[in-house]
Amino acid sequence: MKVGIAQINHVVGDLEGNAKAILNAYTKLVAQGAELVLTPELSLTGYPPRDLIFKSNFVPSTLEFIDYIHARVGDTPLLIGYVDYHTGSVGKPFQNAAVMLEKGKVRQKTVKCLLPTYDVFDEARYFQPAEAVKPMVVGGQRIGVTLCEDVWSEDFLPSNLYVKDPAGSLAEQGIDLLVNLSASPFHTGKVEQRQKMLSFLAKRIGCPVVYCNAVAGNDQLIFDGNSIAHGANGDVLLQCPGFEENLSVVDTDGASVAFKQINPMQEIYAALVLGVRDYLHKCGFKSAVVGLSGGIDSALTAVLASDALGAENVLGVTMPSEFSSSGSIADSVALAENIGIDCEQVAITEVFSQLKGALSGVFEGLPGDVTEENMQARIRGLLLMSISNKLGHMLLTTGNKSELAVGYCTIYGDMCGGLAVISDLPKTIVYELSRWINRESEVIPWNTIEKAPSAELRNDQKDQDTLPEYEVLDRILELYVEQSLGIDEIIDLGHEQDVVHWVAKQVDLNEWKRGQAAPGIRVTSKAFGLGRRIPVAQRFKG
Repeated sequence: MKVGIAQINHVVGDLEGNAKAILNAYTKLVAQGAELVLTPELSLTGYPPRDLIFKSNFVPSTLEFIDYIHARVGDTPLLIGYVDYHTGSVGKPFQNAAVMLEKGKVRQKTVKCLLPTYDVFDEARYFQPAEAVKPMVVGGQRIGVTLCEDVWSEDFLPSNLYVKDPAGSLAEQGIDLLVNLSASPFHTGKVEQRQKMLSFLAKRIGCPVVYCNAVAGNDQLIFDGNSIAHGANGDVLLQCPGFEENLSVVDTDGASVAFKQINPMQEIYAALVLGVRDYLHKCGFKSAVVGLSGGIDSALTAVLASDALGAENVLGVTMPSEFSSSGSIADSVALAENIGIDCEQVAITEVFSQLKGALSGVFEGLPGDVTEENMQARIRGLLLMSISNKLGHMLLTTGNKSELAVGYCTIYGDMCGGLAVISDLPKTIVYELSRWINRESEVIPWNTIEKAPSAELRNDQKDQDTLPEYEVLDRILELYVEQSLGIDEIIDLGHEQDVVHWVAKQVDLNEWKRGQAAPGIRVTSKAFGLGRRIPVAQRFKG
């Protein structure tokens, strides 16, 4: 069978826009010879719709657009993911469903069996799972239709989560093809993991598997596309590109192709560019402003923004103080020239002096400390937010994951903004990604990459005056935050006891600060945000 894969970018809640995008993709894939067209999971509503589902008119409007699409499809069947009502007397009010639409034919519907409720997923809050699944019939062939998690076997999940095996059940009933409508969010390593899982699945059930994934940035989540088809022997039949929309037709009886692996830095870069572009555009913004410090974090953020939005839609602002080095200003200007963005300079020295004067009575007799450092960061935050308000640019924050983890950032200062672009990138990955960007020519000034990192909020300040070396810090953070290991376990792995205790304490103490941070784009397996829910007021240590 020739199966059309509509790897499309949906907008959560834009029912009309999504319906038109589905029909446009359908028309093109039919013209390419598709005998069946797949769209991603919840392609009509967007994924995840979250509590939009509870709005009284959301599901009725969704069903109206199912009728709208059905009236416009031809003889080639179309599979759409959508939200439907659960009609049973007991259980959750809604179902995560897929419907097969064909001209003049009765609709065939299936419902998702396995509802992920871990990490970034919360489907059990909304949906009632299917009790059983059965094949659909298309052109005389029996098709097993599954939704995302339904094909993830226990071999590839974090623990034994489910009793049911929808794909296995469909295979036992006799199917010629298994298809999967998916909205599978990205993190590093996910693409290869998915490919191995689907290859394993095809061999396990003994028939071809065609997988259609969404490609979109929706708030903190990136959906990477990378739709793929496998033959019954597990070989790859088709691999769609990642991080871009794509319409492809695969012949399930066709020849196999080699699986193409992508450079991890290229993958992260593409994910962040997609995340910035979609977040701003879907929130109604066309342009962004970035505070340029001359450091590597702000430089990387500006590069990503200029690629996502176009250099003409990004404004850089350098805000020197009495502690700023001439090199930092020069590096900011050089970066702006390299990537073609405008750069304004707004000095904060006078404002800082006036602010200290205004507070001199309250602070009389007290020595200078971190308060004065935070005052500078908050002046810069005020200036950047003012520019954002006046010019209509979204302010992008520039802090990395290492800093956010231990609170090495100023609330209402450098944390101001609408999107925290690199907040899920450890500092060591910030360096690696920046060097990858410069692999052919200097984009980020090499001086920015090679100099010792500094907040430049006091004389001769360096990050490592306060923090452990970033290679040490990031490894401990990976163990403590992403792997959830205890302090003693981390120490047993060879890390210095005092350093581990300090890092763990700072992570725990700064939960309140992260709770007020701008949403960040998730690229690791455990980001600060949707997938991590730690109480602020708690006393567990370890």
